[in-house]
Amino acid sequence: AAAMTLTDDNFATIVTAVKEGRGIFNNIRKAVHFLLSCNLGEILTVFLGIMLFDIAPLTPVLLLWTNLVTDSLPALALGMEPVEADVMQKKPRKKNESIFAHGLGINAIWQGFMLGILTLIAFVVGREISEAYAVTMAFAVLSLSQLFHAMNCRAENSLFIAGWFKNKFMLLAFAISVGIVMALLFIPPVRSIFGLVALDVAHVEWILGLS
Repeated sequence: AAAMTLTDDNFATIVTAVKEGRGIFNNIRKAVHFLLSCNLGEILTVFLGIMLFDIAPLTPVLLLWTNLVTDSLPALALGMEPVEADVMQKKPRKKNESIFAHGLGINAIWQGFMLGILTLIAFVVGREISEAYAVTMAFAVLSLSQLFHAMNCRAENSLFIAGWFKNKFMLLAFAISVGIVMALLFIPPVRSIFGLVALDVAHVEWILGLS
């Protein structure tokens, strides 16, 4: 039996099939990269927060919300990323090559540490006011930095080369997720449900800068 079946008599179809296959594999890598680094950042935030401050910077409800909303929509959008223009210029990968090859594993680890450290910095800054304020700042930085990181995971090279607006699904996922985070932070009834508190302008600037 043939290893590949052609549905037409044009051998260029093979090239197209290989290109689409590489695109799918790359998108799987991007989603794994994003989810692994984000989850590592969340684990480090809670673990180091308890070790250093004897309190978890994020409540279980906020962690669950971050995983369901902030992580899920961008991860799905990464699966819809268009095939990169230079994908056919790269050498074929070995069939036994790990999905973490070419630096993906290392990048996910150090970026996860970065997400965790940035969140802890926000927590420390917020503790000068109150524990609830610190939790609010930590949640805001972790959520927004993960959303910015999703844009970073879209391309192995510069996003300026890949194109900011090529993945409409990512733009939609980013907008929806940011809108939901803003609702939790700035709508009083919603904010109180999640145990968050109102932020002043100076600390909003801190949050945006860290994110």
